Amino acid sequence: MGSLRRRDDGAVAAGGCGLILLFVLLCGAVGSVRAMSHGLVPRILPREAELLNSNFFQRMREMIMERAYEDALNEVPNEGSQPMKPVDTSHLDSPPKPRVVENWPMVSHEFGQVTAVSINREGNPVIFHRGRRVWSAESFNETNHFQQIMEGPIEDSTILTLSAKTGEVIDESGGGIFYMPHGMTIDRNGNMWLTDVALHQAFKFMPNHDYPSITIGRRFEPGSSRSHLCKPTATAVATTGEVFIADGYCNSRILKFNAAGRLIRTIPQPPEFLSLQVPHGLTLLEHLDLICIADRENMRVVCPKAGLKSSFGEGTQAATIQEPDLGHVYDVAAYGDLVYAVNGPTADMIPVRGFTIDPRSETIIDHWGKFENPHSIAFCPNGSAMYVTEIGPNKVWKFELV
Repeated sequence: MGSLRRRDDGAVAAGGCGLILLFVLLCGAVGSVRAMSHGLVPRILPREAELLNSNFFQRMREMIMERAYEDALNEVPNEGSQPMKPVDTSHLDSPPKPRVVENWPMVSHEFGQVTAVSINREGNPVIFHRGRRVWSAESFNETNHFQQIMEGPIEDSTILTLSAKTGEVIDESGGGIFYMPHGMTIDRNGNMWLTDVALHQAFKFMPNHDYPSITIGRRFEPGSSRSHLCKPTATAVATTGEVFIADGYCNSRILKFNAAGRLIRTIPQPPEFLSLQVPHGLTLLEHLDLICIADRENMRVVCPKAGLKSSFGEGTQAATIQEPDLGHVYDVAAYGDLVYAVNGPTADMIPVRGFTIDPRSETIIDHWGKFENPHSIAFCPNGSAMYVTEIGPNKVWKFELV
């Protein structure tokens, strides 16, 4: 799993040569200064000499710092030295276990397929559902074009805010906009990021705005170019404002955008050796600089470097969690440095349930819950509750952590 890679002999030799080169250059510089002081070279004006020495030693400092930084990142123990410390797994003894909150919601609902849930700044769950529309075999043709455009957008309110206390609907919006809702993330500023697999687009809606401030993808146009999406599934938003979009059912890639919506990275890309098959859910572990992916059809969770702190490590081997009972992973959510995941129907012998995963040790450390067709999972930022949605039965579960 580790992102540190052992340098080969050539790399070590190159490092040694670099230090020797620095030594020679420094000696040459000292010799040149002495020669100038003895009149053995043409006279250089004091101001020119000052600039020369300043620029030279500034570059030397930069080269030394670059070499030290690279050596620190690539350092591995030599024979006879102390071994690297193993991964600290003391936190895995008793990870928080989700427990269903009974009799929540306290009121009955008739939702459509509840495809996503996120938490707003007030701590209330917000769901994204499809109303009376259902994704069926007739919804898309073989080229991934949506076949029900003439039916118009879903007239029902597709975005519902529920009371964290009672589960009753306290706000609703999103009617007459979406054709086939899928993913939703509410960022720390209250912006709502939504994906629509029929429109082949992802949107950013600012609080109390009816129109998106950012739209990614082309309306009803599936594609694989830099400006296209194809059935995008999910989003994850960093505190830096950078946005990751799982693009999704067709392209099986992750696109990283800056806060203004400009594409800055594609996952995977050479030399990254990572093959995704329907990346269906995303979550960020910013402390570890990881973007964890529910790699649904590969039946695993993979966590490549997110590149939020530095581009170093991008393209290195991703942490991979893949066990026989994991099945098709539909969504993931971060809780501290752990990942909670839900799978969907896979095979008769694989239960549909939740998993607690430690990406550092690349292991499943707990199982919990029992579902029929879960599709989304989210935590309250303060860790007070967790929510899971299903798309048949169309419902929302609330859990507390014990």
